[in-house]
Amino acid sequence: MQKVREFHRQSIQDREAFWAREAQRIHWETPFTRVLDYSRPPFARWFVGGRTNLCYNAVDRWLDTQGDQPALIWVSTEVDQEIVYTRADLAREVNAAAATLQELGVVQGDRVLIYLPMIPQAAFFMLACARLGAIHSVVFGGFAAHNLAQRIDDAQPRVIVSTDAGSRGGRPIAYKPLLDQAIEQSSHAPERVVLVNRGLAPMDLTPGRDLEYAPLRARHLDAQVPVVWLESNEPSYILYTSGTTGNPKGVQRDVGGYAVALCASMEYIYGGKPGDVYFSSSDVGWVVGHSYVVYGPLLNGQATVMYEGTPVRPDAAILWRIVETYRVNVLFSAPTAIRVLKKHDPALLSRHDLSSLERIYLAGEPLDELTGQWLSEALGKPVIDNYWQTETGWPILSAQPGIEEVPTRFGSPSFPVYGYDARVVDETTGRDCGPNQKGVVAIEPPLPPGAMSTIWGNDERFVRTYFQSFPGRLCYSTSDWGLVDDDGYWYILGRTDDVINVAGHRLGTREIEESVNTHPAVAESAVVGVADQLKGQEAMAFAVLRNPALLEESGARERLEAEIKRVIEQRNGAVARPARILFVNTLPKTRSGKVLRRAIVALCEGRDPGDLTTIEDPGALDQIRAAL
Repeated sequence: MQKVREFHRQSIQDREAFWAREAQRIHWETPFTRVLDYSRPPFARWFVGGRTNLCYNAVDRWLDTQGDQPALIWVSTEVDQEIVYTRADLAREVNAAAATLQELGVVQGDRVLIYLPMIPQAAFFMLACARLGAIHSVVFGGFAAHNLAQRIDDAQPRVIVSTDAGSRGGRPIAYKPLLDQAIEQSSHAPERVVLVNRGLAPMDLTPGRDLEYAPLRARHLDAQVPVVWLESNEPSYILYTSGTTGNPKGVQRDVGGYAVALCASMEYIYGGKPGDVYFSSSDVGWVVGHSYVVYGPLLNGQATVMYEGTPVRPDAAILWRIVETYRVNVLFSAPTAIRVLKKHDPALLSRHDLSSLERIYLAGEPLDELTGQWLSEALGKPVIDNYWQTETGWPILSAQPGIEEVPTRFGSPSFPVYGYDARVVDETTGRDCGPNQKGVVAIEPPLPPGAMSTIWGNDERFVRTYFQSFPGRLCYSTSDWGLVDDDGYWYILGRTDDVINVAGHRLGTREIEESVNTHPAVAESAVVGVADQLKGQEAMAFAVLRNPALLEESGARERLEAEIKRVIEQRNGAVARPARILFVNTLPKTRSGKVLRRAIVALCEGRDPGDLTTIEDPGALDQIRAAL
């Protein structure tokens, strides 16, 4: 691992020379005059004075060499449709979308809110905004009216782009009524709403405000919209992430630093090269969808697969069928999706030709050792865990095969990525922790190119939220626990707010989950801390079995619960033993695969679980209630 470590060392000790070299990956209409301006900590400005454009680098730059090659591959198992857009097709669609926005008065600096499912128009309008210098804010499709209204009020978009409906599991999900309610609730109404009519649900148009996209597109299909060249540090987009106050935080990203960081990551982290096919199964409403469905692959001259559907429809081999059909080189998914596949017939894993597939990357939540090992052995492919956040925009920790092939360890996202001066910090002293000492994963500023530049409209909140966690030290806190072993491999131990206090003992729910999941009968689990009058909190575990029929045997429920508790005691000590281990068929999750632990805690404590607009299967909460 000498090359990876030396590469990382260069990126930290000689930042400006390192990133000046990497910046040559993209087109600069005007060269930058300064690599880094860090005169106002913790705010970092990269490639100062340089003018560039994300859309130009993702689309126009590749037209001469890849005009007739696939650029965007759309697969929908929801509406049984597949479309391959060449780079020239993509340019045509993006120009049509940009001309549409221009007609509606959108200019540089205006915000455009995009409230769409995983359909090609989401990418077209994102890139169209980038072309015009407008700031897009993609809101996860299906968010409730209240959540959408919050984002409308914060971003104050001039135009909103939406649709009649999305689809999940073959069931239409109407978007337009939610959008209408959100606009009614918000204090900032957009001037115009552009609607992609998919014919999935009835849609009433508001006169004077709402326009269907089809006739606008037809009118502008041959448009050639000039690129607006932006100074590197101008904002490119706002992406909202949840805040502890209930008010979402608008993560603001720049233009030049983001383009450089993503382009470099496609080679160094994901091993990609122009002409490859990259498939991320994420949603454009999340950061992975921004960075690795839309921008990253296209910036690096790669084709990208955009998928509307679930990992199990029409069957649990759909991901592998897409890999085979489109000769995918890299698949990027979430650990939850793979844990779902573990519950299905293993023969589905060998149904399709996966010879094109070089590696599988998993992120979005910690990848447990058993799931990573199961997938790697089943497919005979490297499985790479990578750790990052909405705020960073690209991985903080990962193997980096484009620099050097280094053995990975299941359960570990490997090493700090170049550009990130990552540390494990003691939350009480603010000092760096030693090997095998648990602390908070932190980044010594300045943050590298591509990371958030601030919170939209709130610099003070940016500093307070991310840089004031450690006494006497200005350091970015990820709010995740971690440790580094003697060999330099990093481990993520869960959120700092997922720590429970049982009779004075601080326990990480993530560590208890790892123990539950080692039982051969368990497919996945969730552990939460529930209020207890005597102990302050107690752990409660919910387990999904590989074979639910096991519970039909007399006494099986009690026997399994006792066995799993013994495993936890052996691995974590008696104090970590949950009060109960309850069995359910599924866990309540968001559509991106994150377990809704706060909702589970609320049900355990007899409280209202609150806003559940992002839940994948509302019936999962009924299972929690029934188990309780």
